[in-house]
Amino acid sequence: MRWDEQRVENDLRLPGVGDGTVVRTFDAPEAMGVNFHEVRARSALNHVPGDRFGFSWTVNPYRGCTHACAYCAVGETQVLMADGTSRSLAEVAVGDEIYGTVRRGRYRRYFVTRVEAHWETRKEAFRVTLEDGTELVASGDHRFLTDRGWKHVVGAERGRGQRPFLTLNNKLLGMGSLGPAGRQTEEYRRGYLCGMIRGDGHLGTYSYPRPGRRSCEVHRFRLALADDEALQRSKRFLVAAGVQTTEFELQRENGRRRRIGAIRASSRDAIERVGDLIRWPTAPGEDWTRGFLAGIFDAEGSCSGALRIANRDAEIVGRTAEALGRFGFPYVVEPPQRNGVRHIRLLGGLRQNMRFFQRADPAISRKRTIDGVGIKSDAKLGVVAIEPLGRELEMYDITTGTGDFIADGVVSHNCFARRTHTYLDFDAGRDFEREIVVKVNVPELLRRELERSSWRRELVALGTNTDPYQWVESRYRMMPEILAALEATRTPVSVLTKSPLVMRDVELFERMRDAGLRVSVNLSVPTLDEAVWRATEPHTPSPGARLDAVAELRRRGIDSGVLVAPLMPGINDSPEQVEPLVARAREAGATFLGGVALHLRDEVKDVFYGWLAAKRPDLLPKYESLYGSRAQMRPEQRKHATRAVKGWGSAKMRSSRADGSSPSDGSSRAPAPSSSASSESVPRAGGAVGGTTPEEALATAGGGGSPAATGPARQETLF
Repeated sequence: MRWDEQRVENDLRLPGVGDGTVVRTFDAPEAMGVNFHEVRARSALNHVPGDRFGFSWTVNPYRGCTHACAYCAVGETQVLMADGTSRSLAEVAVGDEIYGTVRRGRYRRYFVTRVEAHWETRKEAFRVTLEDGTELVASGDHRFLTDRGWKHVVGAERGRGQRPFLTLNNKLLGMGSLGPAGRQTEEYRRGYLCGMIRGDGHLGTYSYPRPGRRSCEVHRFRLALADDEALQRSKRFLVAAGVQTTEFELQRENGRRRRIGAIRASSRDAIERVGDLIRWPTAPGEDWTRGFLAGIFDAEGSCSGALRIANRDAEIVGRTAEALGRFGFPYVVEPPQRNGVRHIRLLGGLRQNMRFFQRADPAISRKRTIDGVGIKSDAKLGVVAIEPLGRELEMYDITTGTGDFIADGVVSHNCFARRTHTYLDFDAGRDFEREIVVKVNVPELLRRELERSSWRRELVALGTNTDPYQWVESRYRMMPEILAALEATRTPVSVLTKSPLVMRDVELFERMRDAGLRVSVNLSVPTLDEAVWRATEPHTPSPGARLDAVAELRRRGIDSGVLVAPLMPGINDSPEQVEPLVARAREAGATFLGGVALHLRDEVKDVFYGWLAAKRPDLLPKYESLYGSRAQMRPEQRKHATRAVKGWGSAKMRSSRADGSSPSDGSSRAPAPSSSASSESVPRAGGAVGGTTPEEALATAGGGGSPAATGPARQETLF
């Protein structure tokens, strides 16, 4: 097997785990072919962004190793944002859209993703120097994508620290450093207005004779654009220069015709001031030149593979070429077309395009997109030096939807342990169901952490990464000790599981409830159809057994809900599938009912599509149309997928409490179930539980917590 270093006789450990790892097997039918990696973790409580998930702390006794490479880059590291700009890693916030990468067929491509979490810490720093002069400062456990796969900054070929690591023979992948981004100074603003107004504006003074009267002099300035970003920037820059304009709608959106907004001014002073602002400077400075390139690109530029700027005015073409040359951009002026328009085309591909966007900073984001573009580039990204800085530095890390981000122009690994098996060098396929990591010291760690004076008794969610009641819990029995530690410190808890094994600990839940603690136990049930259940979750407890557990929990006065997840188009989302399940949940007295559409991220999509091709080839075109290159359906499609559960549930769950009360009569509402970032209910894929994301589950729960489904450690299922 891989991971020979984890065998106890070698006394070796996983990176980030304190003691040697024991690899254990069980002589039981359900455990055939499964290896259990018993590790001693460093911590039990995991912190997550509470404002996003509805809870701030999780405990996962069964999941991937927590070493990942969290908190890995210094704050000044520049992250490529989705609008083409760069922002320091320290300033990136949860919810920001940035670029990551995804593999599509043989190629890895840039892909817009979202920041899901952001952390900071202090770690020993290393400097990686590249051929183009780029210096990357990161922790030793950080990973970069190279021409030979993902590699840590430092490591060892054998022994305790064995892992893939950078050498001087490696080349990083990405576009390379893009150079500094300038500020929008007064000179930059003048340059931008010159390029924009000369490229796409109208400015003039006209005299109209009037018989028997003095001639009428009309002053006119107008700028009309379909892209509001450039229009609003121009308006702001004019106001800063003392020119007030009036905004109006030149053309309404109609069918294929885009809306066109416009600004105008008609006073003599305004027109004279605009004329002064766009006058060609005799000796343009660097900031003016950057602004001019941004303005002329927003007015007359395009970027579809090649970046081009078009104009028929010879002086504008000449000034544009001169500005490009000033910053060392390679370009060619193409021959004039029949209408006299000439194109200036930037050479050098994506790297030069991105340098242009970084240096000039145009306003129109749609022209700056690289979504779907391959990451190949001729940038000189060979590693020429790796050296320790000899001190600790404050470092930051982010979690993204794609699992990576672009840091200082190279592909950098998303470090927080979400898809934990891939971080442990397990693949996301068979290894996910065959190699189970067990954190055997979680109960004792949790007791110590909860006894600290700093602990504020916040809600702890169990089941956010893998199912805490997967079948092997009957052997390890860690949950009773975990619950006892929570009870002793008066810590509220929410549990999410697919297993009726949770009933083993019902007396503990009752004791916590009687002590006035907030307790909820929630079960995931995607379908009642036996054929669908056996096809999609063959090694999970039956849906009926799960609903019986909900009913028994409610009979005992424990808040318990049902999550219908994932909702899979054409498989379990029909009224015939959902209505009976909603009815059974109501009969069971569930205090929560939610539904979440299937989420297919990275490796999960490949595995799921493979299952469709083998089992339901008729649905494959439908899913390719619904998902395309995305991890989830479009918002309107997701709403349609979950509308049935939400609609029927809201009407039928009002009187579902076991004591006959409803949430509106003053009795306390059940706390929402916990969120899930990934689950073992998706075999060979290590992705989101039941194919869902914490955000979607949170929306389903209506705030206060986010449910998602989890499953047992070993199963051949895709969901």
